[in-house]
Amino acid sequence: MNGVIKIPCPANEPVLVYAPGSPEKASLKAELKKMLGEEIEIPLIIGGKEVKTGNLADCLCPHDHSHVLGRYHKAGPDEITMAVDEANKAWKDWSEMDWISRASIFLRAAELLATKYRDVVNASTMLGQSKTVHQAEIDAACELIDFYRYNPYYMQKIYEEQPDSSPGIWNYVEYRALEGFVFAITPFNFTSIAGNLPTSPAMMGNTVLWKPASSAVYSAYFIALLLKEAGLPDGVINFIPGPGRYVGDPVLEKADLAGVHFTGSTAVFQAIWKTIGSSIINYKTYPRIVGETGGKDFVFVHSSTDVEAVATALLRGAYEYQGQKCSAVSRAYIPADVWPAVKDQLLDELQTLKMGDVLDFSNFMAAVIDKAAFDSIVEYIEYAKNSETAEIIFGGTYDDSKGYFIQPTVVVVTDPHHKLMEEEIFGPVLTIYIYPENQFTETLELCDTTSPYALTGSIFANDRKAIIEAYQSLRHAAGNFYINDKPTGAVVGQQPFGGARGSGTNDKAGSFMNLLRWVSARTVKESLNPPKDYRYPFLGEE
Repeated sequence: MNGVIKIPCPANEPVLVYAPGSPEKASLKAELKKMLGEEIEIPLIIGGKEVKTGNLADCLCPHDHSHVLGRYHKAGPDEITMAVDEANKAWKDWSEMDWISRASIFLRAAELLATKYRDVVNASTMLGQSKTVHQAEIDAACELIDFYRYNPYYMQKIYEEQPDSSPGIWNYVEYRALEGFVFAITPFNFTSIAGNLPTSPAMMGNTVLWKPASSAVYSAYFIALLLKEAGLPDGVINFIPGPGRYVGDPVLEKADLAGVHFTGSTAVFQAIWKTIGSSIINYKTYPRIVGETGGKDFVFVHSSTDVEAVATALLRGAYEYQGQKCSAVSRAYIPADVWPAVKDQLLDELQTLKMGDVLDFSNFMAAVIDKAAFDSIVEYIEYAKNSETAEIIFGGTYDDSKGYFIQPTVVVVTDPHHKLMEEEIFGPVLTIYIYPENQFTETLELCDTTSPYALTGSIFANDRKAIIEAYQSLRHAAGNFYINDKPTGAVVGQQPFGGARGSGTNDKAGSFMNLLRWVSARTVKESLNPPKDYRYPFLGEE
C-alpha cells in the first residue's frame, strides 16, 4: 500500500439516553424481548471454527436466576492445545499484515457496534450481567466503540515514533508483534473490558487466547461474532470460555506464551504472576504481564466542600452497577463538621433509589452477578451488624429468592482500620469514617496507608490549598485521581485507566501506554555510504 495513511481522529461515542418514546428505547426493548424468548448454545471458537465439548454450563440472569439465557461449552486441556496451535498458525500472516489492514478491522468493528450490534451487545449485557440500560450503554456500547476507534489512532502514533538519523545514516524502528500468543482473561463487570483485552494485543499484530469470565460468557460471545463480521481472520482471537483452573493452568504451561492481559482479582493475578515466574525457564520469551486488579477506592472530603456534590458522588460512585466497578467508591473520609449535612442529603436521596429487574428502565440498581458474590457481600454486611465499631445507617437487607439483590448499604465506623475500610467488598456497601475536621493532614496520611490498593480516589474541597495538599499527599494512593468528582466513569481518550500497588501494573487501558506493552521494538540502522577503510584518522602519525 503506497501512501501515508492517517487514522481518522477519534471522538467519543455519544451516549444514547433511552428516553420514553425514543426510537433507541423501542429498538432495545424489542431486542431484550427477543433474547428472553430464546435459549442459545454458545460454542468455543478456535481457528474460526465452532467447537463443542459437551461440557456445558448455564448463562443466567442475575436478577432472575431461574431464567436461562443460553448454555456454553467449556474448554479443557485438549481445546487449549488446539487453540494454541491455531494461534501459532495464524501468527505469521497476522503479525506481518500491514497495520492499515489490521486497523481497518477494528474501525469496522466500531461502526458495526455503533449500529447493527448496539442493541445486541447492550441487551446481552443487561440480561447476562444485570446492568441497567444506562450502565450497559456507557459500557458495552460507548466505551467499547471508543476502544475500537482510539486504539488504532494510538497505534499509528506509536508507529510514528522514530529515532533521529545522522549524515549518511538512516535510523528507524519497527514495532514487531511479540513472539507467541497473548492470553486475555476478562472480567464480568465490564463488557468493554472483555472486548478490549483481547483486541488491543491483536491490533498490534499478536494472536490471542481469550477466556471470558464464566458469568459473562453471554455478552462476550456476541463480541466474538462482531469481530468475525468485522473481518478478523480465523485464529487471531480464539474464544475459550471455561473455569480458570481448567483453562488458565494449561495455557500458562505453554512455551509460546508471550503475554497475559488480565482484569480481575488481585489474588488470581498474583497467582498467575507466581506461576509464570516459577516457569520462566520454559518460555521462549519473557512474557509481558499486564493486569488491573482490586481496589478500595475512596472519596476524601474537606470541610470546604459542596455538600450536595459529595452526596451525589457517594450515591453514584458507590451504587451504580451495584458497586461492582473496579473504581466504585468503597470508603469515604468525611469531616465531623459537614457530616450531618452530608448524611441527611445522602440518606434522603437513597430513599428515592429504585432497585429491581433491568427490564424496568426506572430502576437505578439491579442484582449482583451471582451466588458467590452475593454470599461474600452478605458476609461483610453481617460482620458490620455484629461489630461494636460499626453502625449500619442505611440498608443492610438482602434477598436472593428470585435474583441476587442487596440493598444499598451505608456503614459508619469509628475504627479507621475496620475490616470494611480495608478489604475490597465489590458490592453496594459504602463504609464511612468521620474524622475531626482539624485533623485533615493526619487523615490524608491514614487514607494513603490504610489500603494495599491504589486504583481510584477523589478529593472534594473548594479550598484550593486543601486540594493541593490532598493531591500531593495522595500522589501514590490512586492511579486515577479526581477533584470534586466521583472516582468512577473514566472515558477512553480522556482519563486513561489503571492503578498501581495492589491494583495492578498501571498500564493505562485506553491509551498508547497499554499498546506499547504488546510490541517488541527492532531498531534498524542503514548506512547509506558505508566506510571502505578500517583506518581512523587518529591512527596517522604526525
